[in-house]
Amino acid sequence: MPLSWEIFHSEKLIHVVAEGEVTLKEMEEHFDALVLANALAYSKLFDATRLKPVYDDADVMAMGARLSAYTSHFPSGPLAVVGRDEAVVTAFKRFVNISPSKRPAAIFKTEKKARAWLATQASA
Repeated sequence: MPLSWEIFHSEKLIHVVAEGEVTLKEMEEHFDALVLANALAYSKLFDATRLKPVYDDADVMAMGARLSAYTSHFPSGPLAVVGRDEAVVTAFKRFVNISPSKRPAAIFKTEKKARAWLATQASA
C-alpha cells in the first residue's frame, strides 16, 4: 500500500508515510479511517518525501468536496507535510487552498522541523 499511517491516540498524532504513487481513492480511504478512529482533530505528520502525486484537477475538486463534508462535522488538527519535490509542494498547496478547514498547515524539508512546528501548534 503506498499510503500507510499510524495513529498515536495518547499523543493525538497521526504519522502518515506515502511511498510512490498515491491516488485519490487511497487518500479517501485514509480520511475515512481517520474519521472512524475519531482522530481527524489530531495533529498530522505526513511524510511525502517518497510520494509521487498523481492527482488531476477533478481529483483535487473531489477531495475538496470530501474535506468540506468532513470539516463541517469534525474539527481538523494541524498538518505538517515533509517533502522536497516540487510536485509534492504543488500538491500540498492545491489541497490546502481547496480545503475549507482553517487548521494550520505547513510544509517542511525535514521531519525534525515538522515535529518541532507541530509541538508549537499543540500548545497554541
